[in-house]
Amino acid sequence: MKQGSKRLVLMLVTATLYAAPSLAADPAANGVPVAKDLTAVIALQGLPCGQVVSVSQQGENDYIAKCQDGHRYRVSVNADGRVVVDKK
Repeated sequence: MKQGSKRLVLMLVTATLYAAPSLAADPAANGVPVAKDLTAVIALQGLPCGQVVSVSQQGENDYIAKCQDGHRYRVSVNADGRVVVDKK
């Protein structure tokens, strides 16, 4: 994937993470779109996951994603507006 395409996808995913709390207060109730977005974010970071199978919202723009391969990641937006993925 070209660098420009990666940036575009990252911008779209970031926008989705900002909009997700307004779409559903409980990501478990409507977790499919959030899980797909988090799967894409984790893949763009080059981290192993496969597919996100469950999502737990910790705060606004702050999620714990559990992957089908057993990995867990915290996906959040930092003060600079960048998406950060940390292995749990």
